[in-house]
Amino acid sequence: MLEITSLPVSRGNVPLRVARGHFATNHSHINYYIDITYQKTRLNEAKAVAKQLVTHFKGNTMVDTILCLDGTAVIGTCLAEELVSGGLRSMNNSQTINVLEPEYNANSQIIFRDNILPMIRNKRVLILMASVTTGFTANRSVEAVGYYGGEAVGIAALYSAVEEAGGHPVRSVYNLSDLPDYESYDYRDCPFCKKGRRLDALVNSFGYSAL
Repeated sequence: MLEITSLPVSRGNVPLRVARGHFATNHSHINYYIDITYQKTRLNEAKAVAKQLVTHFKGNTMVDTILCLDGTAVIGTCLAEELVSGGLRSMNNSQTINVLEPEYNANSQIIFRDNILPMIRNKRVLILMASVTTGFTANRSVEAVGYYGGEAVGIAALYSAVEEAGGHPVRSVYNLSDLPDYESYDYRDCPFCKKGRRLDALVNSFGYSAL
């Protein structure tokens, strides 16, 4: 088991839990694992995240659909409620916000079935992620929304190590100013690997598997 600690910095009631070490994602090697398990599963923490994120979009961004990556559907639902309660007008006839999770094909590309397409095509889509570390997944998500005829209007995350992805600023609760020594490396240029340090865990949107 990793030693997860809560950093002293906070935004409202949103804790930032991390473990330091040598970790591998699908796209890079990183020196911090950002643990968002409870923000994605506990209603009170999901609401707290939504209240922080909504300040970036309420009143200035039209949203029809929230596309929830990384298992963030609970946060996405809370975010939709925050947007609607603020008087946001969406462009669909029901004057509501769709909350979707993506489906992936064998090549890890996002696909939308025919019954889901009306919630993407000609809609303004806010992409919600747990964390944005390299921007790779965010870029592909923006491309997928555009491919299916939608318009990505923003990217939101609990933590982001980049300021921009897919042509949009990444709006996050936490960023590099809160974790200034966060690093992400191409696996071929990882200083830990060059020093022979073993991986502590494999990490993805579901969590980690210690090695």
